[in-house]
Amino acid sequence: MELPDPTTGTLQALRRLVRALRLADRAAESRLGLSAAQLFVLERLAEGPVSSMAELAGRTLTDASSVSVVVQRLAERGLVVRATSHDDARRTTLRLASAGKRLLASAPRSPQADLLVALAQLSAGERKELERLLERVVRGMGIDESTPPPMLFEGEPRVARRRPRARVPGRRALSRG
Repeated sequence: MELPDPTTGTLQALRRLVRALRLADRAAESRLGLSAAQLFVLERLAEGPVSSMAELAGRTLTDASSVSVVVQRLAERGLVVRATSHDDARRTTLRLASAGKRLLASAPRSPQADLLVALAQLSAGERKELERLLERVVRGMGIDESTPPPMLFEGEPRVARRRPRARVPGRRALSRG
């Protein structure tokens, strides 16, 4: 029996990972009306309030600008409460709103949380090697590394696909001009 090419196995594993993350994002969107990134931020805020966007960025393992976009959407929906810090009026504290707690109680775990659990099962050396190899792939693909990436499945606008209009046989297309 011939073993598969390691490149094939790697690509298949990446496809399974991306597919699982995408499907979990779609499920969160259809079931909860949230992106998987928004669900992940709610989970991290369930650990307790944060005293800064930087602290929440640390919990979500992303940068403050990315998590800020997600928090804004959650606050607009009344799932997160922003308040001025009692200690420093220049700082904003963040916590789950009651509606956020209720939603989270019935929500499945986010795919990012599952990914973190799986990564935690690797040794520190394995995680470092995985990071090194993935960074090499990113550079090899020429992917822009100058700006921080948004949270998984958040921040990139979804493009609505326009369906072509069905042509009625025998009818000329109207020109717009």
